[in-house]
Amino acid sequence: MLLGALVVLLCWLAVGAVGGPATGRLSEVQKNDNASFLPTEAESTAVLEAVGRFTDEPEIPLFLIVEKSDGGQLDERDGLALLELGQELPSLPLPGMDRTLGDYVVPGARIVPVPSEDRRAALVAIPLRETAVSDVVDGEAPIVAAAEEVRVKARVALGGTGLTTSVGGPGGLVADFSAAFAGIDGVLLLVALAVVLVILLVVYRSPILPIAVLLSAIFGLSLAVLVVRPLAENGTIELSGQSQGIMFILVVGAATDYALLLVSRFREELHEHESTWVALRRAWRGSVEPIVASAATVILGLLCLMLASLRNTAGLGPVGAFGVAGALLASLTFLPAVLLLFGRKAFWPFAPRVDHRHAEDAVGTRSLWGRVSGLVGRHPRRTWVLTLAALLAAAAFAPTFKAEGVTIKDTFLVATDSVDAQEAIERHFAAGAGSPVQVVVPEDDAAAVRSALDADPGIESAYIGLTPPVPGQPAPDAEPVDGRQLVQGTATGAADSAEAEETVRRLRTALDSVSPDALVGGQAAINLDVLEASGRDLRVIVPTILVVIFFVLCLLLRSLVAPLLLVLANVVSFAATIGVSALVFDHLLGFGGSDPAIPLYGFVFLVALGIDYSIFLMTRVREESVRRGTRPGILVGLAVTGGVITSAGIVLAATFSALVVLPLVFLVQVAFIVAFGVILDTFVVRSLLVPALAHDIGARVWWPARLAGDRSGATEPAPVGDGAAH
Repeated sequence: MLLGALVVLLCWLAVGAVGGPATGRLSEVQKNDNASFLPTEAESTAVLEAVGRFTDEPEIPLFLIVEKSDGGQLDERDGLALLELGQELPSLPLPGMDRTLGDYVVPGARIVPVPSEDRRAALVAIPLRETAVSDVVDGEAPIVAAAEEVRVKARVALGGTGLTTSVGGPGGLVADFSAAFAGIDGVLLLVALAVVLVILLVVYRSPILPIAVLLSAIFGLSLAVLVVRPLAENGTIELSGQSQGIMFILVVGAATDYALLLVSRFREELHEHESTWVALRRAWRGSVEPIVASAATVILGLLCLMLASLRNTAGLGPVGAFGVAGALLASLTFLPAVLLLFGRKAFWPFAPRVDHRHAEDAVGTRSLWGRVSGLVGRHPRRTWVLTLAALLAAAAFAPTFKAEGVTIKDTFLVATDSVDAQEAIERHFAAGAGSPVQVVVPEDDAAAVRSALDADPGIESAYIGLTPPVPGQPAPDAEPVDGRQLVQGTATGAADSAEAEETVRRLRTALDSVSPDALVGGQAAINLDVLEASGRDLRVIVPTILVVIFFVLCLLLRSLVAPLLLVLANVVSFAATIGVSALVFDHLLGFGGSDPAIPLYGFVFLVALGIDYSIFLMTRVREESVRRGTRPGILVGLAVTGGVITSAGIVLAATFSALVVLPLVFLVQVAFIVAFGVILDTFVVRSLLVPALAHDIGARVWWPARLAGDRSGATEPAPVGDGAAH
């Protein structure tokens, strides 16, 4: 037995030795641009592909915005300084890459300033090849170094001229996103592990067990990374910074939850058996079913995300599923091996003794969970009615949750240059400058489509070809490709605004009569297609997940009523969480809105993860009900699992809260929704609503099955849950 445990430990050490370093380089295979996540059938996707044929290489523009600090107009001297700066930029070295900015500038491109109509600002567009985003040099994309070096060079070159600068545009936004995710491989994981370590030290009051639990999480993550990295590298799955961060949190949270359940059962058995091996074997057998069922529920729920049309959402499915699978394997193999080797010493200095302390001893005592079980036993109907009423009151605010997308200004929690640049553009140029509406049409329809764009109130000016005309210079030639032409329009509204999205909707309808084959794309169209795809994904995936979870619970509990009760309780809990989140985001934190994917992410994590605690409860309730009857079994199960499940909920909530170290509103919102929802599930749904409802229903909760030895019938045994001290 000990030899087998040592072999298991050596195998996991080998996994950690290989997977640990790979974890630190996982960000090298991320994709964080909106366009790469679009549904393949979206109209904006077709436009992206078509536009790519109009140039030898796709490009992404980096904007340098220059303004007079005193609000005055640019003069001739300022213009000469900007021309000189534009000539010097290609030779700008990129630190640590042995390359220059010119290595990524589109060949033949001229970097010249374009003044605004009010002459108070100028825009310098630096057209970079798309490889500036896709290449990774020493763990960093060149676009990040390019944005930083242009920012520094501009401030130095224009210092003392009274000009202020900011770097933005599509390239600047990608650079800021990459910088925001820069800490995901180190800071996020360290914060999550530190938070869990502190909680486990409080829970176990032992230095050994917390380390063993954290090691199981680290090894589970290493195993997951060894699978995820090659799949992301060859394009089999999409990996974004968001999905990577969520996978880290899922692994740490899941591994800790499973460990808490196993270790709690092991401690129980050590009170009964002198032999560590016997105690561990019984604990493993008693824990494996709920742990595997819990992991299967989460994995299947995550895999349902593969039905999503948005590729980043679909990519999160397998990424998260591999993470949870790694946590499951480590918790059921590595951790038991450690427990076997250390035995009772794992709990030092409070090692459990053989004193035959039984599970039912917790019921009816003055301990916290003894009192909770007593309350449920004495007043089941009053408990679930009041609890349900409070949850429904919170859920009433769910329709006010705003998930129609966010602007660039509302994306980051900290000041970023790309946001400053966008605000400067809106002050002096058409808000949509730099992110035009793009229309691909048959060559013969190009002139008519340009006229239609010019006539639209949401378009300030339209032109044919890739490059907008520069004032005072002849318009560049626009050659058709494969009988198709590109028509572009500068929108009056910013690409991330509702106004620009409405312009896209209007053009897609209006152009049908001008050119039936016209395809409308561009950044505003991408945002609109993402919004519509998110709505479709929510309608498809939510019912699928509910059906999958219900099916797993039916197999686990051999019942139809109990699974239905658990699923409905968690749906109500999710609705209440969204309602409270709407109030917090709107009135307390002042967020401008939410990403359209937030409700789906919240649903997957809360329903798939929240059901875990009900699984832990009801599997123990079923086990106890076979011996005691349903109603006594419910109270014993509630009292016995109260401490461990509460600890698991607190750990998972704290783990997700670690996402706030990344300065992105999306992840902060996910963190709040999951953390609050898990606490709600742990302390309200699992502790009051579910057991009180099940107690009120009685033995019929197992219908159509009937538990052998169930004597609860319609009456409640007085000795259990009466609140008296033993």
